This record gives sequence, C-alpha cells and structure tokens, in this order.
Amino acid sequence: MRPRRTRLGLIIGKTILAFAGFMAVFPLAWTALNSLKNNVDIITRVPRLVFSPTFDNIRYIIGRDSVMTGLYNSVIACGCAVLIGVVLGLPAAYAVARYPNRFAGDIQFFVLSLRFLPPVAVAIPLMVIWLQIGLYDTLPALIVTYSLLTISVIMWLAIPAFQAVPKEIEEAAFVDGYGAYSVFWRIALPVAARSLIGAVAFSFVLVWNEFLIALMLSSSNAKTLPIVASELSQQGMNVPWGILNASVVLLSLPPLLFLGVLSGFLNSVFRQKKT
Repeated sequence: MRPRRTRLGLIIGKTILAFAGFMAVFPLAWTALNSLKNNVDIITRVPRLVFSPTFDNIRYIIGRDSVMTGLYNSVIACGCAVLIGVVLGLPAAYAVARYPNRFAGDIQFFVLSLRFLPPVAVAIPLMVIWLQIGLYDTLPALIVTYSLLTISVIMWLAIPAFQAVPKEIEEAAFVDGYGAYSVFWRIALPVAARSLIGAVAFSFVLVWNEFLIALMLSSSNAKTLPIVASELSQQGMNVPWGILNASVVLLSLPPLLFLGVLSGFLNSVFRQKKT
C-alpha cells in the first residue's frame, strides 16, 4: 500500500507543480503571442490561434526614442540601485547577523517597516526634497530612492541567510588566522551565496517593476520603462493592443535575462566547488 500511496502522492505533486508552472508561463506566452498579432486579430471575441504574424509592433516599440530612453533609464537606475544595495546591504546584514547588540532587533524591525509603508508615503516627501535641491526628474534622484528599497530588501533577506551559516566554519577560519573581513568575503558570502543571489534578484525585480515612485519622481527626462509603457494605453478606445503587448514583452526581458545570468553564474560557482 505504501508504494501505491507514494506513487499517487508523486503524481498529485507533479500535477500541481505542472499546473502552477502553466499558470505562471501562460500569461507571458499569451502576451508574446499577442505582440505578433494585428489589432484586428486581438480584439475578436474568439481568440485566434492561427494568424499571420507581424513584427510591426516590435519594430514600432524599438523604433521609438521614448521607449529606448525609458529602457536606458530603467537599466541605469535599477542596476546602480542594486549595486548600492549589495555593497551596503550585505555587510550591514552580516554585521547584524553575526555581531548582534541591543539595537539589532530595532534595526531589523526598521528595515522590515520600510516595506510596510505604501510607496506614496515615501514618494511624496522625497519628491519635495528632490524639488528643493534641484534633482527632481533626474537619474541620481531615482538611484538614491531605489537604493533605499534595495538596501532594505537585501538586508531583510540576507540577515537570515547569514544566520544560517554554521558558526563553527567561521570559528575555524578565525583559528586559521583569518580576520573578520576575510571571513565575510571568503567564508560567509560563498556559503550563503544561493540565498543572497535570490535576494539580489528579488530586489532587482522589485525596483524594475516600480511604477508609483517612478511616476512621482519623474516628468520627462527620467521616465522609466514602466511609465513609458503605461502611456501607450492612454488612448481611450483606440488602444493599440499589439503595441502594448510588445512593450510588455520588452519590459519583461531584462528581469528574465538578469535572473538567467545570475542562475548561470550560481551554477558555475557550485560546479567549480564540486570539482
């Protein structure tokens, strides 16, 4: 009876996993399919699976200066914010995890509370600050604002990752003559790399998809790709659905590429360790 129950449980588990994967992939696949359709093929009552594909929507998106400018702004702002979050957030998380003091709990609560605040509660005061110092609608303002998000998210996710590193390994490294910084770079970071890379990827996706903060902190020069993509739908009944779907595909590609590069880097690191 047990082998049958085990086999039935595996079948049910695989079915649920396949259904969850289908639900996650289907919207992306459908959006990519619609980006190759004419508007007439999209607004029909019965979805058309057989159609004459067209690349006019993609050409239109790539050919617009506003889209390319938004893509450039998003890549620079999000990339710099994630880099700042890694440089400042990881050492801070390690310090809180390995050298706790009476303020460690307060620091963790403060970092976590930054995620409880609605974006408008952060955007309005920062908008006033950037206006007063003359940095409104600039990339430096977006980078600093996004860095507040990436630092808090990376710290929030990295503290448990560093706490999970066995202390015996670090104590053995101290006995071998390693200093605190060497233990952090050579021991703690490689051991917690899997969880830390997930934290970095999550912070990148979070700021890449940020809409309200980018909308309130930019008007023309620092518009990010989500803002530019949203402007394509503000045309009343004459919404260019094919172009809009093509913009969504373009908006989704950088996070997917970023996750692919990170996962490939992680796999190569672990293969080197095994060999």
